[in-house]
Amino acid sequence: MGIVAGLDSSSAFTRIVVCDADTGAVLRQGYAPHPVEAKATDVDPQAWLLSLGEAAAGGLLEGVQAIGVSAQQHGLVPLDSSGAPVRPAMVGNDKRAQAAAADLVEAFGGRQAWAEAVGSVPQAGLPVSKLRWLARTEPEAARRTSLVLQPHDWLVWQLLGRPARRTTDRGAASATGYWSAGTGSYRPDLVELALGHQAALPEVLGPADAAGTTPEGLLISAGTGETMAAAFGLGLGTGDAVVSLGATGSVMAIHHEALADPSGMITSFADATGMHLPVVHTLNAVRALRGTAEMLGVEDLSELSELAMKSTPGASGLVLLPYLEGERTPHLPHTAGTLTGLRRESMKPEHLARAAFEGMLCSLADALDVLRGRGVAVRRVFLLGQAAELPAVQAGAPAIFAAQVVVPQPADYAALGAARQAAWALGTAQGTLAPHTPPSWRGAAAQVFEAGEELAVGQAVRQQYAATREQIHPGAFNP
Repeated sequence: MGIVAGLDSSSAFTRIVVCDADTGAVLRQGYAPHPVEAKATDVDPQAWLLSLGEAAAGGLLEGVQAIGVSAQQHGLVPLDSSGAPVRPAMVGNDKRAQAAAADLVEAFGGRQAWAEAVGSVPQAGLPVSKLRWLARTEPEAARRTSLVLQPHDWLVWQLLGRPARRTTDRGAASATGYWSAGTGSYRPDLVELALGHQAALPEVLGPADAAGTTPEGLLISAGTGETMAAAFGLGLGTGDAVVSLGATGSVMAIHHEALADPSGMITSFADATGMHLPVVHTLNAVRALRGTAEMLGVEDLSELSELAMKSTPGASGLVLLPYLEGERTPHLPHTAGTLTGLRRESMKPEHLARAAFEGMLCSLADALDVLRGRGVAVRRVFLLGQAAELPAVQAGAPAIFAAQVVVPQPADYAALGAARQAAWALGTAQGTLAPHTPPSWRGAAAQVFEAGEELAVGQAVRQQYAATREQIHPGAFNP
């Protein structure tokens, strides 16, 4: 069918993969950092274009027929009536809008009202919260805001030469706080509640739709957010979940319907294929491992893993509730971590190391159970993040998660997902693919781990953890 490209514009860099449209085989790759400060919360969006141009240098895109765009979620690009930014873009991980988010929750009638309206409860990162912050903190900029885009929307618009039509996709729209994955429609009243007045919003395209064609004849697909692009790049289907191991953690799965969750633990995103992508976040994952490593005086997580493997499942009775920064799942924002089961025989470094790994995995298993409790099938778990390569993680995860565990080889999955979407849009335009049938690309190369005979042991570890959690925080999951 040809050659396609996918670009992923994250908070720090642009990655581009050029792929065979039929097989997904990677032919060429490009990379460039954004020319911005590492922790900048306000960014000139032109920096993303400069990074894109550098990553595509040297003829990288030669022969490419279609491009898909993935970009950081939750970013906000407020534009005036002429299409110029009224201020620098606010990046996705900007936390300044925390008070604004709480203000919005109260102004609209509480967490349940938000969950029913758009499938998510405002958090600091959501664009709807950023709009409220803008209205409260920079009222003149808010007054001049006529059009609201996210980074992926803005990049697609720029690639197409800033046409009158502005577009987005279901996945990116579902991460705004003012578009409902359940109804498939915007809530302009929530934009007005946040910003103080109405603003134009991009048209929401279907998964196989094209946003347009450049003057040079290059097709640009709908694009999507990074999370949705990575799920598509991994080739997830019903029954698959992804557990991401960063400083914080997240669990997401493919599901056939949107889930409204009054507790706010589930965020109901749409995916890049027409399905849904419920996500549960935890505030603590690898940060619990790093804290334990520092406490024990070991140099890195590999050494901590090696130490943990000298212990046995259950860590000689030690249980770590890893709520070091409070916790979002369960909703315990002001709590702290807890270490229990201290006896003379358990007070050894290897047992504490093991308890840290088991505590992290059990906390993420709690997040998985939030989804399972709402009818989401989870038979296979993809583990992402550098910590997924650690033997202590791979040894415990299948039995604690009660599922097959897949550890994909490191790859630019968001960029690959964007490229796969480009191939879908190209095939649909050419009549070689149906709008409801994405291209069948080779799955990610991966290691696969089964629980096997260790399942009962893993579930005993979970029971020990759950009993401790219930003793320290009774009713945390049933307030």
